[in-house]
Amino acid sequence: MKSKHLSRIFNTVLALYSVAVYVFLFAPILAIIAYSFNGGRLLLVWQEFSFAPYLRAFSNAQMTNSVVTSLQAAALATLIATILGSLAGLHIARRPGLSSTVFVSLISIVLVTPEIVNAVALLPWFVFLGVDASVPAFNSGLVRLAIGHAIFPTAVVTFVVRARMSGVNASLEEAAADLYATPFSRFRQITLPIMLPAIVAGGLLAATISMDNVIISSFVSVQGSSPWPVFVFGSLRSGMRPEIAALSTVMFIVVISVVAIAALILRWGEGSRQA
Repeated sequence: MKSKHLSRIFNTVLALYSVAVYVFLFAPILAIIAYSFNGGRLLLVWQEFSFAPYLRAFSNAQMTNSVVTSLQAAALATLIATILGSLAGLHIARRPGLSSTVFVSLISIVLVTPEIVNAVALLPWFVFLGVDASVPAFNSGLVRLAIGHAIFPTAVVTFVVRARMSGVNASLEEAAADLYATPFSRFRQITLPIMLPAIVAGGLLAATISMDNVIISSFVSVQGSSPWPVFVFGSLRSGMRPEIAALSTVMFIVVISVVAIAALILRWGEGSRQA
């Protein structure tokens, strides 16, 4: 009886702890969603329930342009990080050895390097390429953002794909080679479907990291192409407005929708609940 009583107490404490963790994680998100309907002038000074912040947000060209810039930069950074990281992860998993060990060590350095270091290094490099070397592409704020945002996610995608492929036996690919399948056919029909969950997961992580990047964005962005995080950071000087919470809520819903769609695609493609 005593052990059963202690077990109930332990389960109750564990349940309360779980609830506290969820509250800690999601309370700020719920708060920003609630304040996005604040009809007042300042975000944290509640006045009345209103949809006016959403109307003002979508009619503000500067705010909508910053959101569009963030989405464009995230799309390009995700494309770059997913392609480079997937190929790098596959190479490391399938070609173990000294070169792969050195490569992993170099990528690990990218993961632990502070963003401020990357930002300080990228700014003069982009200026040199765009001005001194006369490469017009590097004068584009969108190109700078995409490259800067893709550095860290590329390392993340590499390790995600590597973890996926390291646990997969290469016998299927070898069997396809024995049946005279070309390298491209083996990759398209066997390797790529196996990699797909890791590619999608890494791509989603890359997009999330890009849209949340403040430090590199502040250094490499140019006038007229400031992303959403830089706009929000700059608005702190004049006071946060409910419109910012409104657009942040919309972006949150968009990200959640993308994740849900990706999950459905993976589940449909794998044909199992585990996917």
